[in-house]
Amino acid sequence: MIIQKHYKFYAAHRNEEMQDKCRNLHGHRYGVTCFFEVERTSSYSTLFSDFDDKIEPLLKSEYDHGLLINVHDPLYETLCEHMERTGECLKLKKFTVPTSVENLAHQLFTEITELGFRLNRLEIRETDTSVVAYTRDDWVADNRHFARREPRGPCRVATG
Repeated sequence: MIIQKHYKFYAAHRNEEMQDKCRNLHGHRYGVTCFFEVERTSSYSTLFSDFDDKIEPLLKSEYDHGLLINVHDPLYETLCEHMERTGECLKLKKFTVPTSVENLAHQLFTEITELGFRLNRLEIRETDTSVVAYTRDDWVADNRHFARREPRGPCRVATG
């Protein structure tokens, strides 16, 4: 059985590899639709709050009103230096790849799976007209690809 749940968060990012408007810092109201595989063992399979109790805190603490940033983007080092110099604590959600919606889908699929849920599919709405559908098969293929990448060290100042 599939249970569908929808979540949202606001975040900024940039696509530093692009040579268009998306290279600039900008923000989105992301919509996240999760399609959970559940097994029915009684009159109900699970409570919707079982999903919300784990996923909403993840999105709020790690993503909402933060900056999605690739640690290989030169801007990351600049932000780290700024935080060290000023003591300001910016909310940075670090990626080891560009912060495209496709890479965001992989990151969220991984983190939600690590919470103990079995995702069948994840949809990320970046704008009112643009949605990426990301399946478990996509996740398995991307895990092979991303396993070859080396993460970069953290900022010396807490990133909230």
